[in-house]
Parts: sequence; C-alpha cells; structure tokens
Amino acid sequence: MEKNNKFYGIHMGKARLALDLSDGSERGEYVGQDYILHTLGRPHRNINLMYTYYPKDKEWPARISEACKDMEVNFAWDYPYDDYFPYGANGEPFESMKDVRRHGQDVTLTLTIDCSLDDDTLRRVARELRPYGRMRLRINHECVGDWFTHNKRFSHKEISDFFVRFTDIIHEEAPNVKTVFCAGFATEKDGKVDSEDEYADAYKAADVWSGDRYLALNFGWPYDIAEKDDHGRNTFTPTQTCFDHALYTAERLKKITGQDKPFVMSEMNADGDVTGPLHQGEVVLRLVDKIKKNQADWFEAFTFYQFRDRGRLGLEIEDPNNSSVGIPQPIMKDYRKLLNDPYCTPEYKSSGEKDFPIRLRWGGAEDADGIAMRIRFDHSPEFCEIAFEGDDVELSLMMELNGHWFYKAPGTKRVDMMSAFFDDPVGDGTELEIKIFATPADGVNVDDGSDDWAENYYATLTQMPEFRIRYEPVSVVE
Repeated sequence: MEKNNKFYGIHMGKARLALDLSDGSERGEYVGQDYILHTLGRPHRNINLMYTYYPKDKEWPARISEACKDMEVNFAWDYPYDDYFPYGANGEPFESMKDVRRHGQDVTLTLTIDCSLDDDTLRRVARELRPYGRMRLRINHECVGDWFTHNKRFSHKEISDFFVRFTDIIHEEAPNVKTVFCAGFATEKDGKVDSEDEYADAYKAADVWSGDRYLALNFGWPYDIAEKDDHGRNTFTPTQTCFDHALYTAERLKKITGQDKPFVMSEMNADGDVTGPLHQGEVVLRLVDKIKKNQADWFEAFTFYQFRDRGRLGLEIEDPNNSSVGIPQPIMKDYRKLLNDPYCTPEYKSSGEKDFPIRLRWGGAEDADGIAMRIRFDHSPEFCEIAFEGDDVELSLMMELNGHWFYKAPGTKRVDMMSAFFDDPVGDGTELEIKIFATPADGVNVDDGSDDWAENYYATLTQMPEFRIRYEPVSVVE
C-alpha cells in the first residue's frame, strides 16, 4: 500500500438529481440511520420524517391510532387527527433528527399541524428547529386532497394563510430552515395548478415547491387489497404523464409567481401492491431515465417513500411477525444502482494540500468541506481499517472509500472498511480516494456566538489517522 501522506481539501456539492428518503410514517416505524447506511452503502441528501401536531385535541399527545384503538376505521385517515408520530412526544422528532444529521444527511420534517395555533406556539416550534442546520419543513402537505385533518378542518384559503404566517415566523426565528409547500399539479401545458388561486400566496412565500406523485398506489391500504380487475382505491400513472405534470407545474408556478424556486417530488414510488414486487424497481427507474434524458435541471430531487413499510411501498417490508425486522424487496437492488448513478451523486471538487490540524466544515449534504487522500492498493485487501487517536476519537465522521460510506460515531476509535471490497474487489495497483467529512457530533449546531453557527458546523482533525491495510490473512486454518 502506498499513500502520499498528504491530505488535500475536498468540497462536496450538489447532485444533478438529489435523492431523499422517507423514514417512518403511518405505515412504518423509524429505522436507525446506521442500519440504513449499512444496507444501502451511501447516505442520502435528506431524510424525510413524518410528524403531526394537534396539541388542542383531547387525545393529544398520544399517537391517534393508539388513542382510538376501539374506533371503527375503514380508511387510514378516518382518525380525529393524522396517524403520524406526535411532534414533541418522547423526545421526538429531535432524537431522530440528530441521528439523521450525524450520518451526513439533512432533515426534511413533514408536519401536519393545527392551523389555529397562535404565533407564540409557532415561534416556539421554529426556535426548536433552529439548531438542526439546513433543514426543510414541509407544512400541511398534499393540501389539495380531502384526507388530511388540515383539509377536513380548514379551507384552502385558511391553509394558505397559515402556511404564509408560519413561513414568516420560520424565516424570522430559524432562517436556516426552508419551508416546502406541497400541493397539486398542472395536468395540462399552460393549464392551472390545482387550487392555484387559493394557494397563490403560499407558493410565493415558500422556499421550495413540491407535489407528491406515485406512479402506482394502493391508497386504500391497509383496508383494501388491490386486484387486477378492481381499481377501487388503487391508481397508476404512466411515466410520461408523471413527468409532464411535474414539468407543467414547475413552469406554471414560475409564471404565476414571477419566481424561480426548486421543485421536488416530496413522495414518489411505485406501489408493489399494484406493480407487484418484481416490477416495482423498473417502474421507478423509468421515471429517473426520463428525467436524465430530458436533462431536467428544474427537477431538483425526489423523496423515495419509504425505507421500510408495512405495505409494499418500501425498500423493505416490515416483518408482520416482528416489527423490528425488515424483509428486503427486489427494488432494493435497483435503488442501490440509482444511489451510485453519477447523475444522482454529489459533485466533488478538490483543492490544495492540508496540514494538520485541519479544520473541517459541515454546511449540509450539498455544501461541506472535508479532506481526501489517494491510496494505491497492491491488490484487493484482506484487512482495511482506519483508526483515530487523541481528541479525534470524539469526532463524528462520514468516510467514503471505493464507493462505500462509513460512519464513525464519537468515542469510536477504529472503523472496519473491508465491506468496501466484499462486492467490489479492486485490481492490482488500483488507486482509490478516501474522503472524510465531519458531521455534528451531537446532531445539532451549537450557538457559539458566531454569525454562521446555524448554517455551519466546524470540527478539527488534529492528526493523521492510522491505516491498517493488509493483503494476507493472519492465518488460514486447514
């Protein structure tokens, strides 16, 4: 093994098409980021967390499906309020948000929230979110539908006015947080977006425009079973139609607002209940191919909904016998390929050599300054480890080698990186780059008085880490 013993600077920027992932909802529990990283091999840009906040309701703060166990329910949204995890209960979503950020990802918090809450309550929520860096807040999503509590209790105009009021408070109290307005689509070229007159002010106030679109969905789950000749509560959308509606929507919103903002699909998938698990992945990949072939730079990202699901909307299905166990689906292989597609991976730019101690900056998954070093491997190794000493042991680090990402938690001294070679052995004399980025050790940015504390987290690597790379086993027992 040869290395030049010199680290150089490396900047992580945006991907042409960013990939986000939803983790936990009314259909599945939150899965820890260590497991997801080991399973998929690389982090996402954003992890979407789904929560609800109706503190005036008599059932609050219980999760509504638990509070109303004896209620007769024939549709997932029949409960008094939405069956997401309650915001502010049991340390959540903050513990999950910390987990997401330590693992080199930004947070998108989807929050269905009572539009009658006063400004003081909203200011408290905004202040609670401020330490979590460059996160996004999706407020009362899918608000052209009739299933969520906000649409049952409030008019479109009231939802729009609330979004503008909450966004103004977020911008005052937590300017590092960007708000996402998720509503409908324009289904014809130059046609109106669903309810655009009522929601015009919300589109103007939002930082990000969004719509949710499933290529296939059994939206009657878990009370309906999708069958071929019974399209009761299951739908499917041709790939070209899905792409066109997104394009028409982005163009229409630019026209009516005079603004140019990022457009994302905050939920996207093809439901295996409709496509069958064997074809689910190919349906999703067709849409991505459409985006790539059209060089659709206006399409910033989509969020794959979701990692583990009790139905067939996940990369894994939750084992019905044990909710802590996931059963990988065929789409997992397709999705791993997508994660490693150059079109969907961040852009990296190298800079000059760095001498220890080296200061690292974490702005977010699309803006971070780390370090890198090139290592020449004699051939594929039998052992590959990296170890840290002194104060560096307490750092939180994300590291990439041979296309595989690894997390080092504070207090962890040694990280085994051999899994980078299990499925991808390297040939003789291969030169690889190891990248290292420092993420918030406690999952939050600390107000140290600096002007940029809410946007940037800094950490210092004091000395060269130790590499243990060996090309022969210690012994092979016959």
